[in-house]
Amino acid sequence: MKVAVRTLCEFAARAGDLDFRYTPAPSAEEGIAGHQAIQAKRGYGYKSEYPISGECLGLALSGRADVYNPHSGLLEEIKTHRGDLSRIRSHQRALHRAQLRAYGALLCRQEKRKTVKLALVYFDIGNNRETSISETARADELWQELEVLCDRYRLWAEQEAHHREQRNIRLSGLRFPFAQFRPRQRQLAETVYKNTVKGGTLLLEAPTGLGKTLGTLFPALMAMPAANQDVLCYLTCRNTARQLAVDAVDRLRLAQETPQIWPLRTLELVSKADACEHPDKACHGDSCPLAKGFFDRLPDARAEAAQADSTLTQETLAKIAAGHDICPYFLAQEMARWCDLVIGDVNRMFDQSALLYGLTRQNQWKTAVLLDEAHNLVDRGRGMYSVQLDQQRLLKLRKTAPKVLKSHLDRTARAWQGVIRDQAEAGTAPVFLSALPVSLTGSLQGLVSGLTDYLADNPPDLALQEVLFESVAFMKLADSFADHSLCEFRREGRGRASLTIQNLVPADFLRDRFQAAASVLLFSATLSPGVYYRDLLGLPEDSCFTSLPSPFGADQLQVNFTPKISTRQAHRETSVMPIAELIAQQYRQRPGHYLAFFSSFKYLNEVNVALSSSAADVPQRSQQPGMSPQQRKDFLAGFREESGSVAFAVLGGVFSEGIDLPGDQLIGAFVATLGLPPFDAWHDILKQRLQKRFGAGYDYTYLIPGLQKVAQAAGRVIRTPEDEGVIWLIDDRFLQLQIRELLPRWWFGTETAD
Repeated sequence: MKVAVRTLCEFAARAGDLDFRYTPAPSAEEGIAGHQAIQAKRGYGYKSEYPISGECLGLALSGRADVYNPHSGLLEEIKTHRGDLSRIRSHQRALHRAQLRAYGALLCRQEKRKTVKLALVYFDIGNNRETSISETARADELWQELEVLCDRYRLWAEQEAHHREQRNIRLSGLRFPFAQFRPRQRQLAETVYKNTVKGGTLLLEAPTGLGKTLGTLFPALMAMPAANQDVLCYLTCRNTARQLAVDAVDRLRLAQETPQIWPLRTLELVSKADACEHPDKACHGDSCPLAKGFFDRLPDARAEAAQADSTLTQETLAKIAAGHDICPYFLAQEMARWCDLVIGDVNRMFDQSALLYGLTRQNQWKTAVLLDEAHNLVDRGRGMYSVQLDQQRLLKLRKTAPKVLKSHLDRTARAWQGVIRDQAEAGTAPVFLSALPVSLTGSLQGLVSGLTDYLADNPPDLALQEVLFESVAFMKLADSFADHSLCEFRREGRGRASLTIQNLVPADFLRDRFQAAASVLLFSATLSPGVYYRDLLGLPEDSCFTSLPSPFGADQLQVNFTPKISTRQAHRETSVMPIAELIAQQYRQRPGHYLAFFSSFKYLNEVNVALSSSAADVPQRSQQPGMSPQQRKDFLAGFREESGSVAFAVLGGVFSEGIDLPGDQLIGAFVATLGLPPFDAWHDILKQRLQKRFGAGYDYTYLIPGLQKVAQAAGRVIRTPEDEGVIWLIDDRFLQLQIRELLPRWWFGTETAD
């Protein structure tokens, strides 16, 4: 069985406590840059990323040594870090050394060497300083150590090989859980299967009603043996979609001939906040009892989890972890290495410290990715690579922080004052900077170092942690600041300044993550035009786009236009009463449940008041800003009442997508906006950047994102083949051909299969 050297060591050479003290780790990009910096310094005679492989106790081991000099017999392993080297714990160093010595053992056997020089090189990316710890080792000693590690891993490896064989047999003959597919669902499944087998990247516009969760999971799982894939990642942008995927796997299992024999390990990944048993404690053995001796008790917990006959949900893992007194969150992180299907949020593959991306690269997995509601990834991607630095939080902390941190906080506070003086003429208006303030970013290095030292030796402090995490996140993005991002300075009053790195083009960060996957399927009911998502997400140039025909027909939906109403900002006031009259007329004609979408709460309230005064007989209710989960639940419950009403909501908010209101729960929608973002300075810069890079500044900034929101909101009306309803598109611009072409074609009876 094949295994990466690093995976072998992480399995067999870890012991003792779990220890995640406050040691700011470099991002993956920073780590790569650090390795390249050291490799470039070595010069002539040195080989970088030197391939090493060999067989030990039946295991086919492989890896790449960071630096090797065949003339001097020096093998170097590079580890990047930030700050004081002493923060790297002894158990971490022991793991690093075990990995280096494993490489040394394989190298000696591969190169027929009797001895080898080994060096652990710790490189501080903050000040470009390297510290080398060297030793000379004999080949026979190294091989004996390697055999010990392989002996610990071999039994597990044999079990995994058997599991993989049984999994592939079952998946090759997987049964669909229903007697027949829904209309168009077979075409969906065939498209997914073919894309998975050929290892393609596909943008799939799959309309509502196809049964996308099962329609994508079933063929992707069935294709895994043919594609020789290691893991399937089903990624979502919403927790509710994650639960749908978990339910779909359970349905698949129950549909098989022997559901009690189910060799498909499925893991549900949840956030640390949801899984943590002791949120008031730090993640190390001196603070949390579930971190104490974690790696000593992990093997038994891992074995039990691997033999579980159901999905490793949050609840299941919590029970297993409790039985072994270990942390359930980090047990889930461990099981991500050994599961066939992982269901989780998109950040697990795409953010700066993405677990699944890291494991894919480390183990050279053939990873298949299914990305649900993929239209959200542009905004989610921007959010993953954006960060705000807040002056007020720093000043508040300065009043209560320990004396040992005073000098660091004072220095950063002075740097803030310098930035404010430089931008004094701007007043309270936002200022977009062409470069990051050097003095402020420089002071953060010392602040992070001081906070890290203090938090490593003292009880958890939420205020200190917030400033530390904020500062580290800012530093990481500052290191890669370029034209894909924007720096915005704001000052809303004394002591209330902020500096934000805002990502504009997530493609520059997401591209490597897509390239690491063996196959990618991005699917949603709204993914047109495909080139927009390809450009902004950094998908390969040869990515394909397919739009499946809707299972619904234009005869189910009456689409109406308003050629005499404009919702442009200049015409808002005069549009209020005509919109109120239109809503009243439609409701009286066919009473029932309706949603009315507006561009803002202000606009919504104005029409709401007008409707109340002119048509008191029309029942209505409104979304409110900042609704609690219970308030949102109550709002949705109103659609199940027998008597109808007009529910007012904001376009792009929580009620404009991701909710299912079939049948009489919703019979119509009014969309009183094109959904265009504000025409402000920020969006003007975004338009310029996107125009320069893609030649489509206006469309990519305004038109496509706006109409995608319209299509999602109006898409709440028809959810099943039996539904019938009406949509009012309220703005004269909806009659323009350019606008209509960006709306679902089946609305107008002009749909053809691509």
